[in-house]
Amino acid sequence: MQESIKREIRIKADSFREKCKISRYGIMDLFKECERCGYKLIRYPLGDNADLGFAAKKDEDIIIFTNSSSRLSREIFTLAHEIGHVVLHFGDGSSFIDDSITIAGKSTDEKEQEANYFAACLLMPADDVSRFLDLEVSSDEKVELSAMDIARIMSEFSVSFDMALNRLESLGKIDSNQRLRLDNEKTEKKVGNLLRSASGNVRLNIPSEEIGIPYEFIDYVIYNYNHNAIPKETLEEALDCYQLSFDDISDKIKICPEEEDNTNLEDLIGGLED
Repeated sequence: MQESIKREIRIKADSFREKCKISRYGIMDLFKECERCGYKLIRYPLGDNADLGFAAKKDEDIIIFTNSSSRLSREIFTLAHEIGHVVLHFGDGSSFIDDSITIAGKSTDEKEQEANYFAACLLMPADDVSRFLDLEVSSDEKVELSAMDIARIMSEFSVSFDMALNRLESLGKIDSNQRLRLDNEKTEKKVGNLLRSASGNVRLNIPSEEIGIPYEFIDYVIYNYNHNAIPKETLEEALDCYQLSFDDISDKIKICPEEEDNTNLEDLIGGLED
């Protein structure tokens, strides 16, 4: 990626970050910031082997989906990646579906690489990383970071252990040998144990299994039910997400014949990608 492109991405990531509520160093809650920006955010546990996220434009709405079956730290990075697509690539009206290959940076697609770089700059800006290392770890550049330090970085910036290592290496804060040592220490001590020892956010290392669906989505579900696109069971499953019953929305339901359909809520959410 050309340095001029990186610079433009850093500027746009910084501009988005300026709108966010920040703790001392990291964004406090990127999910809330996404909604504050007017994006329609859907969080739903689709399982470990499903896609991790997507970003799409439907009519005038920007819709972002994250799979809450992935570890919370990975889900946060996925969200940052999807925001990157929206900010960088939505001028041409494209939609993007992301899996473990694109999110892990293994794709050769330029737009996927750009979205990953945006996410890294958004979650761990270079200046804030340097300030954290200086004030919270040690001002002595000869002192090597420990796995416990990485756990503290994870907790402060809401990132995974691997993402923290990637960012620190790309910023020249650690070299490849130090990264290997830290990676081995992570394997030996386990990330969950490191977070607990550092009094960090242990939730980052486990899936949230969160279900979060914009209220406007229920109109989409009712529309599909009224047009026989989904069965009553799927409508009731969606209503459960809002703690509503069939009777609560009976005034919006058209009387139509029941039809057998195997569509479930996962298929309905997936249909937003079309």
